[in-house]
Amino acid sequence: MNPVATRRDRDFLLMFTVMLTIAAGNTALQSVLPALGRSLGVKDSAVALAFSVSALLWVVAAPLWANRSDRHGHRAMILLGLGGYVLSLLLCGAFLAAGINGLVGGTTAFALFVIGRMLYGGLGSAAPPAVQALVAGHTTREERTRALTLLASAFGLGTILGPAIAPYLLLGQVARYEIGLAGPAFLFALFGALVWAAVRALLPDDRPVPGEAAGASSAYPSIGSAPTGASVRAATESHVERVGYADPRIRLWMVIGLVTGHAQAMVSQAIGFLVIDRLHVAPAAALEPTGLVLMMGAGAALLVQWGLIPLLNLSPRRLVLVGSALAAAGCALTGLAPSLYGIALAYALASLGFGFTRPGFTAGASLAVGSGAQGSVAGKVTSVNGASFVLGPSIGIALYEAWRPLPYLVAGGALALLAIGLLLRRR
Repeated sequence: MNPVATRRDRDFLLMFTVMLTIAAGNTALQSVLPALGRSLGVKDSAVALAFSVSALLWVVAAPLWANRSDRHGHRAMILLGLGGYVLSLLLCGAFLAAGINGLVGGTTAFALFVIGRMLYGGLGSAAPPAVQALVAGHTTREERTRALTLLASAFGLGTILGPAIAPYLLLGQVARYEIGLAGPAFLFALFGALVWAAVRALLPDDRPVPGEAAGASSAYPSIGSAPTGASVRAATESHVERVGYADPRIRLWMVIGLVTGHAQAMVSQAIGFLVIDRLHVAPAAALEPTGLVLMMGAGAALLVQWGLIPLLNLSPRRLVLVGSALAAAGCALTGLAPSLYGIALAYALASLGFGFTRPGFTAGASLAVGSGAQGSVAGKVTSVNGASFVLGPSIGIALYEAWRPLPYLVAGGALALLAIGLLLRRR
C-alpha cells in the first residue's frame, strides 16, 4: 500500500470530520435554543439575536481567515478555529447552566451566551478556509473539485446530525447542578476537543506553497443551509476580474439570493418556537419533535442537491422558479399546519424548494460572467448566503412574536412574488 496515499486519505477523513463537527455542533445548539430560551423566560427575540450576532461575525471574519490561511500554516488556522469552537460551546453551556440553576437571571445568562456565540462566529470561521486550502494542496487539479465538493458536503451532513443527536444529549445533575438542556453544548464541546487533539497529533505542521493551495470563506453553517458549491469554486478559480454586487450581470442573481436566503433563515430559525406553541408541549419535551422536523427538512434539501438536480438537469432560472414555487407552498403550509406530522411534511416541502433555489442562484451567478471572474462571483455568492442568516432570524422571530404564522406567510408571499416575477421576465 502506498504510504503517501494512505496518509492523504487519513488527512482527508480528518478534515471531513472537522467540517462535520463544526456544522453539527452549531446546528445542534440552534435546535435546542428555542426550548432553552422559553425555559429561562427569555424573549424569543433575544434567542434570534444570538443567531444573528454569530452569523454576522462569521461573515466578516471568514474572508479574513481565508486570506491568512493562504499565507500561514493551515494546521495552525484549523486548530485556532476548532479551539474557538470548543471554547465557545463550553462558555455557552456554562452560561446556560448558570441560568438553569438560578445562579444568574435568564436575561443575564443569555447576554453572556451571546458573548460565547461571538467566539464561534469570530474564531470558528478560521477552520473551513484552512481545511479547504489543505485539501487543495494535497490533490491534483483534476481531483481538487471533487475532493472539495465532498468536503463541503460535510456541512450539509452536519445540519442533519446536529438536530438529530441533540435531544439525546440532555444531562441530569452533575455535582449538584442541573445541566439539562445545556447538555448538548458540553458534549459537542467534548467531541470537538477530541477532534482538536487528533488534528494536533496527526496533522503535520505546514506552510503553504504559494499558488498551490487556496482557501475560501464558507457560508455560515445553519439549519437547512445545504452546500451550494460556491466556496468550492472560490477555492479553485483564480480571482482575475473583480465583480461588484451591483454589476448588471449578476445584480438580479444577488437579489434572488437575498430573497430566498432570508426566507429560508426566517422559517428555519422560528421552527423550534412553532413546534413548542403549536403542539402545546413543555420546552424540554419539544426537543425530539423539533429535531425530527429539522432533520426532515435538511434531508429533503440534500436529496434535491445530491439526487434530483443532477437527474433533472434544469437551467438556473428553472431551478429558482421551481424551487421558489415549492418553497412558497411549503412555507405557507408550515405556518398553518395544526400537527407535528403536518409541520414536518410542510417544512420538508419548503426545504425541498430551497434545495433547488440555492444551487440555482449559485449557478446563475456563475454562468453570468466569464472564466476570469468566477472566483470573485463565488465569493459574493458565499457572502450573500451567510448574510441571509444575519438579519433573517431576527426578522422571522419578530414577525413570529406579532403572529405565529406571519413569518411563514411573509416568506411564502415573497417567494411567490419571486416566482411570478421570473415567469414574467423572459430573459
